[in-house]
Amino acid sequence: SSPSSAPRGFSRGSAMTSVLDLPEDVVVELLSLLPARDLLLSCRLVCRQWRFVVDLNTLWKRKCQREGFYSHSLDRSVTDWKIFYLLCSLKRNLIKNPSAEENFQHWKIDRNEGDRWKIEDMPGAHGTRIADPNIHKYFVTSYGPCFKSQLISLRQEGYWNQLMDEKRPEILVRDWYAARVDCGCRYELSVKLLSEDYLVLEEFHPEPVVIEQWSDGLWREMSHTFRNYPAGVRYILFQHGGQDTQFWAGWYGIRLTNSSVTIGPQT
Repeated sequence: SSPSSAPRGFSRGSAMTSVLDLPEDVVVELLSLLPARDLLLSCRLVCRQWRFVVDLNTLWKRKCQREGFYSHSLDRSVTDWKIFYLLCSLKRNLIKNPSAEENFQHWKIDRNEGDRWKIEDMPGAHGTRIADPNIHKYFVTSYGPCFKSQLISLRQEGYWNQLMDEKRPEILVRDWYAARVDCGCRYELSVKLLSEDYLVLEEFHPEPVVIEQWSDGLWREMSHTFRNYPAGVRYILFQHGGQDTQFWAGWYGIRLTNSSVTIGPQT
């Protein structure tokens, strides 16, 4: 073939001099194979051309396709595929030891009255099993107020300040609770979004749930999604607990397990 018909970056008898001599779509395909950290901290600093390619929406959309974060329904709603990818790759439960598999590790015991907090195996006396077969234990309260909490540092979990302030990703809170069939009890949940100085910027604190004696004993979910919250969120304080309402010695209070706090992209 003649030199004029050779691909860009080639001349007759010459070798390709750089990966950037490849067509842009090929470069995007190649770079999309690299970890995000390498793209942002290394490749983007190589030169102006590489920075341009790393910042392309198409590159991050391709990474989403590769790693299962993409669906056609997202095409109209996602404007920044890089942020969408980073949020998807970071997404996980930020509550540690949510289902009592590690005793009370990672939990701060705020109140521990009556016969104190205890851990029991599913389904427990006069109880039912939760739908998730992977959940085997739960925390249970006594006849005095029992509350425990976790303070989540967003920076330590990989969510940088600019991301939280400019993108305001959705913060989804879930908690599962149940009562013994033979005893009434009370359940409370409080989740606060805190500033760097631990000031409350937004809070979810629903009315306490009071379950009467001789209930069905089924596990129920309490959930809330924080959206469009103020800038400056640096910590999430999750607290839950309760007690039984008949003041019986032992562990007849509210049962809690499978708590979660997840952060995801707004779509």
